[in-house]
Amino acid sequence: MGSSPGTSSYDCSFKVLLIGDSAVGKSSLLVSFVSAAPADDDISPTIGVDFKIKFLTVGDKKLKLTIWDTAGQERFRTITSSYYRGAHGIILVYDVTKRQSFTNLADVWAKEIELHSTNKECIKMLVGNKVDKDEERLVTREEGLAFAQECGCLFLESSAKTRENVEKCFEELALKILEVPSLSEEGSSVVKRNSLKQKQENNAKLGGGCCQ
Repeated sequence: MGSSPGTSSYDCSFKVLLIGDSAVGKSSLLVSFVSAAPADDDISPTIGVDFKIKFLTVGDKKLKLTIWDTAGQERFRTITSSYYRGAHGIILVYDVTKRQSFTNLADVWAKEIELHSTNKECIKMLVGNKVDKDEERLVTREEGLAFAQECGCLFLESSAKTRENVEKCFEELALKILEVPSLSEEGSSVVKRNSLKQKQENNAKLGGGCCQ
């Protein structure tokens, strides 16, 4: 797992969301994963909703992940339902050194998912970030694991700064998505629709060229 197949072809396309309080390191996790390099733990989030695309191979499947991050707009604000629509995976991120970011997962973000998520079978993963600051830890691994089990989430602790478990987080999520037939089929259908649309556009261009 983990090697990139390139952008020329892929078997499935999945939409993944990163949600949680501001300043928990979501943007850093995303940059670290996409760039395959250590991320500055103090990356300033952009204003609005940001997304990045990552190609990777999981098992025998070549995948395209479109990963959406609420960036600087999300603290205690209701995210529109369009952000959640069609998501195949949702990663809930908290900062292990900030207890409030952990309690807000249950008080705010889990309720947002319940209210807006359209894919009831979407895979959820709980990620405790910034484990490189273990001496400042205020949320234990056991607490994180217990909450994940309660919510039916996968669970990992990570560090965007050292890249610990960053790739594993997205790869395990993608693997679980592939194991759900409805999600896997939907991801394949997206690729087929896009491929058909591309062919039609190319044919239109070729046809237009012949007439000039």
